[in-house]
Amino acid sequence: MIDSADTAAVERQIGREPRGMLEVAHRCACGKPDVVITAPRLDDGTPFPTVYYLTCPKACSAVGRLEGSGLMRDMERRLADDPHLADAYARAHASYLARRNAIADVPEIAGVSAGGMPDRVKCLHVLLAQALAEGPGANPLGDEVREAVGEWWELTPCE
Repeated sequence: MIDSADTAAVERQIGREPRGMLEVAHRCACGKPDVVITAPRLDDGTPFPTVYYLTCPKACSAVGRLEGSGLMRDMERRLADDPHLADAYARAHASYLARRNAIADVPEIAGVSAGGMPDRVKCLHVLLAQALAEGPGANPLGDEVREAVGEWWELTPCE
């Protein structure tokens, strides 16, 4: 269950009322939520495949800079060339689906995770969110994003 202080913090972070938020999956070093778990079906009935949602604006900004650098293209090339990386990424996809399916079965998004998994890279935010929520080794590309963004909370306070 999520408390009102966390709901208020996430609302400030994302600039709107959070939808489908179920719990905090990870906290920044500052103590604020930076990843939340969302329901696979929103209150209005909309299917929502993004279980792990990155909320910290500083983390989102750091990831956005990485996306603009062409890193996703490089990661996709490596997926195509490295069967071990591709296998680990496929396991991350399966783990993501298992977590979502443990919350609820939503047939419209069955087999669809997020971030392009299992064979594409289209959203580093999702990959980082999974890596933070599930811990090191859960998503190899998410771990790389975590390493690349560094300690986003250190330069200025999160709020």
